[in-house]
Amino acid sequence: MIDVKILFIGDVVSSPGRTMVEEYLPKLREKHRPHLTIINGENSAGGKGITEKIYKQFLEWGAHVITMGNHTWDKKEIFDFIDDEKYLIRPANYPKGTPGQGVAFVNVNGVEVAVINLQGRTFLPPLDDPFQMIDHMIGQIQKRTNIIFLDFHAEATSEKQAMGYYVDGRVSAVVGTHTHIQTADERILPQGTGYITDVGMTGPYDGILGVDKDTVIKRFVTQLPVRFNVVKSGSRQLNGVVVTIDQVTGRTTNIERILINDDHPFFS
Repeated sequence: MIDVKILFIGDVVSSPGRTMVEEYLPKLREKHRPHLTIINGENSAGGKGITEKIYKQFLEWGAHVITMGNHTWDKKEIFDFIDDEKYLIRPANYPKGTPGQGVAFVNVNGVEVAVINLQGRTFLPPLDDPFQMIDHMIGQIQKRTNIIFLDFHAEATSEKQAMGYYVDGRVSAVVGTHTHIQTADERILPQGTGYITDVGMTGPYDGILGVDKDTVIKRFVTQLPVRFNVVKSGSRQLNGVVVTIDQVTGRTTNIERILINDDHPFFS
């Protein structure tokens, strides 16, 4: 095996997102033949957090690693199982002593792949510095493997781009999550790191970031507090990316966006 192909599915939102994963993950695996499948699951349980049942469903459906983000702790039951699940990772830049882990190692046909989860600090809770953290992690991980995949869960596009350039040539790929809107800037950076600012979301297609659009509009128009509810019916979407990495150099050789919705139907 010369290349390692990784399929990453962006922020899965509630039951509509899980339905899309269950339906399309087998089709995507058949089409792209990934060696490793990663899902961001931090919104998978009712729009905020994850449960043990959902985590295990993702694994049963074909995922190998589940990444998280700022909603990691929104379902309290996660404290009961996160320390026991080595393929469920939360942002590594949470303070020392926080339950769980920020990196997972997966053996892919004899080749070890490291998957890292980090969270940005701009417009999000002020966790430890993700730039200092990635420096420390790269130094340790490169003793084991040169194939390093980073899910950078961040709000600001500038912070995501800064991270991409900061680790260019030291990390195989950086994919942004959290903002739920897929960006059309997939590329290979000058030193060989695959990059996209945001992979997008998997879930409702007709809402706003997965939430009922009328309530979001009401909030903007009236500036009054409203309850945001995930759209449970109607059209759905799946956003993702496929990254191909040279196992010898650890550099990305190809990056391709995946977009499935009513306007962009899936073709095998």
